[in-house]
Amino acid sequence: MRRPFARALARPLVLAAAVAAIPLVSAVPAAADSVVVGGFPVDVSKSPWTVALSTRDRFGGTRAGQFCVGVAVGRTTVLTAAHCLSTEVLGTPVGRVSDLSVISGRTDLLSDRGEEIPVRDTWVNPAYDSATNAGDFAVLSLDRPLPASAVIGMADAGDAAYEAGTRALVYGWGDATGAGDYPRGLRAARVQVLPDTRCEQAYPGSGEGTYLAGSMVCAGAPEGGRDACQGDSGGPLVARGKLIGLVSWGNGCGRAGSPGVYTRVSEVVRTLGTGASGG
Repeated sequence: MRRPFARALARPLVLAAAVAAIPLVSAVPAAADSVVVGGFPVDVSKSPWTVALSTRDRFGGTRAGQFCVGVAVGRTTVLTAAHCLSTEVLGTPVGRVSDLSVISGRTDLLSDRGEEIPVRDTWVNPAYDSATNAGDFAVLSLDRPLPASAVIGMADAGDAAYEAGTRALVYGWGDATGAGDYPRGLRAARVQVLPDTRCEQAYPGSGEGTYLAGSMVCAGAPEGGRDACQGDSGGPLVARGKLIGLVSWGNGCGRAGSPGVYTRVSEVVRTLGTGASGG
C-alpha cells in the first residue's frame, strides 16, 4: 500500500521482489520496521475475493509473477490500485503486457490450487494523480467469471464501516519482514479505521503525497506496528464484511505517526456508478 517499490518513501506498495525481469524499475528495500505488520497467515477461503495480480513475463515465475493485489467486486470485475498498472511498475504500458492475469482461490502462490484467469481489459482512472496519490484505482475485466462466492460488496458513502475506530482487516502477499521477505502464502493484518485528522496531520502535502479525506481512508494502529507493505498495493481493506479501501500509499510500513492510506471505495463507487460491482 504505498508508492510503487518505495514504501519506505511514499509507498504505493507494489512488489519489490523478483524485479530483475524489469530493467526499468529498481527495487527499493522497505525500511527495517516495514512488515505486513502484525500480520498472520490466512487461507484464501476466508477472503475469496482477494486475488493476486500476475505477469510472469514482467516479474518472473519465482512468485507466480505476483506483483500487486486485487479484489473481486463482480464476477468478472476486479479493483486494484492505478499505480500497479503504471509504466513505472510494469516497465512497459499495461496494454503491452500480454500475460496479465489474476490468481484466484490460491493461498500459496506456488501451489496448483485455484485458477489463473487472463485479464481481458483494463481501465485506469484517468483522474489518478501520482503527485497526491488521489484517485488511485483501476478496473480489470476478466476473461471468464469467478464464482459468485468470490465477490465482496462495496461500502457506499455514509456506511458505518468508515467510522473511526472500526476494526478492519487488510490482506496481501506483501513483504512480511521489511527486508524483502515475501511470503508465498496470503496474510492478513488487523487494523482499525483512524480519524481523518490523523492522516491529514501525517500527510499535509509533500513529496509523500497529500491525504484527501473525501477520497482516501486512514487505517492502521495508533501506536503503529500493524500495516500493509511492499507488494500489497491494490489489496482489500475490509470492515463489517464490506470493502472500504484499496491499499494505496503511506510512509514506511507500520510506523507510528505514519498510518496507511487507502483509496476510499465509496469514491470508487461514485466514480464508476451503479455498475461498479457488476459483472
